[in-house]
Amino acid sequence: MTQDKLTGTVAIVTGASSGIGEATAKQLAELGATVAVVARRDGRLNALVTEIEAAGGSALAVTADITDRVQAGRAVQTVIDRLGRLDILINNAGLMLLGPVLDQDIEEWERMIAVNQNGLLLMTKAALPHLLTAAEDELRGVADIVNISSIAGRQAWANFAAYNMTKFGVNGFTEALRQEITKKHVRVGVLEPGAVETELISHNNDTVKEALAVSDAENIPEKLQPEDIAESIVYMVTRHRRSSIAELWAMPTSQA
Repeated sequence: MTQDKLTGTVAIVTGASSGIGEATAKQLAELGATVAVVARRDGRLNALVTEIEAAGGSALAVTADITDRVQAGRAVQTVIDRLGRLDILINNAGLMLLGPVLDQDIEEWERMIAVNQNGLLLMTKAALPHLLTAAEDELRGVADIVNISSIAGRQAWANFAAYNMTKFGVNGFTEALRQEITKKHVRVGVLEPGAVETELISHNNDTVKEALAVSDAENIPEKLQPEDIAESIVYMVTRHRRSSIAELWAMPTSQA
C-alpha cells in the first residue's frame, strides 16, 4: 500500500458496492485516504472494507439509501462523527434503465431520477459544509467533488430519453455548482464515461438487454474498465491546488 498524496484525508464514494465506485475506493485508499464507502448492499461494502484494510488501507462501510434525505444526511454525519472531516466526495451512484418513452414504466423513470439526480443532490448538500471547512485548513488547502455523469449527458439517443435527462441534469448542476464555490477552493469536476464493464446494464429488462446485445454500444472491441475511470478520478482529486478549475472541467472525458 503506497500512502502518499491523500494521507490524512477522508473521502466518501457512493455506489461503492461494485464497478467504478469499488475501484475508486481502492485507488483512493492506496493513496492514503480513509474512504467511507456508501451503498445499500452492506455485505459487499463490508467485503470491500476488509479488502482495503488487508492491503494496508483504511475504510468505513456506511450502509445507506442516498435517495432518502434522512439517510443521505445521516451517512455524511456518520463519516464526520467517526472520521472527523471530509475532503472528497465522489458522487458515483447511478442507474441506467432504458426503453422507448411510449412503453417505459414510469416507475423506472422515478427510480433513475431518485438515484442519478436526487441522490447526488442530497449527498452534495449534506457534504458541502464539511468540504468547505476542509478546504480552509492546511492539510491540502482544497477539497473536491467529482460527479460521475456519462456521454449520455451530452449526446442523446433513442430509448435513452429519461437516462439522458438525468445525466444532462448532472452536467448542468455540476457546472453551476462549480461557479458558486470554485473561489472557495472546493473543486467541482465531472467525468463522462462511455461504455464501461459494470453492472449498469444488468438492471434492465430482458427486452432491453437483448436489444443492447446487438447494438454498437455493446459490441465495442474493448470496453473501459472501472479501474480506468477510477484513475481519472484520482487524477482530478490529486492535482495541486494551483491547478485551475478550468483545467479540471476541460480535461478529456473517458469514452469508448
